[in-house]
Amino acid sequence: MGRFDGRVAVITGAARGIGFGTAQRFASEGASIAVVDLDESAAQEAAAKLELVDGARAIGIGCDVSDTAASEATVERVVAELGGIHVLVNNAGITRDNLLFKMTELDWDLVMGVHLKGAFNMTKAAQKHFVQQKYGKILNLSSVSALGNRGQANYSAAKMGIQGFTRTLGIELGPFGINANAIGPGFIATEMTDATAARVGMSVEDFRAAAAESNPVRRVGFPEDIAAAAAFLCSDEASYITGQTLYVDGGAKLG
Repeated sequence: MGRFDGRVAVITGAARGIGFGTAQRFASEGASIAVVDLDESAAQEAAAKLELVDGARAIGIGCDVSDTAASEATVERVVAELGGIHVLVNNAGITRDNLLFKMTELDWDLVMGVHLKGAFNMTKAAQKHFVQQKYGKILNLSSVSALGNRGQANYSAAKMGIQGFTRTLGIELGPFGINANAIGPGFIATEMTDATAARVGMSVEDFRAAAAESNPVRRVGFPEDIAAAAAFLCSDEASYITGQTLYVDGGAKLG
């Protein structure tokens, strides 16, 4: 028996990186998976790669989560095709890094739109099903950058907003059998962080080595590290935990 047997999990931004790692973990524990990504073909390819437990299914859906109508249509499609919705992981995100005096209004709006409005749109669409069935698990992806990070005024603000959003969801939705929590990853080795290495003129190896030296466990994180925490927080074992943000950062926040 897997922790998610018979459950349907929707994971945004799941074509790669943390999202795909989380989808793989949930699939391995019995869930049917809706891989949601801006690029529908990438979402479908990712869904096809998942190793599913007998009886589970996976679909890939293209969706701009900053679009309210598209988010609502995505949730309804999941319910129609997979038979319900029990878990929502709001992972979709982008970066538009720059120092404040160079940051454009578009840089700000795009990041807020995907991270904050996207989480709002998908959660609002899902919660009506959660409330009706008196059961649901919501997991939002924050970041250690919520505590402030040079060149990321937009991203940091969005990720701290996610924490306030999560706390409020815990208050409002708890009476309806719904848990809402957040994870704040530290440095995770993904295509996104590899792209950052290229942007700052470092090799991927050197960039990761520097990140590893900045935390007590002396290694970088991987999508599997976040997926493990996500699987716990979205399981019934965590039914007494809500409104919380768990930093998964190798202890970097301790410094």
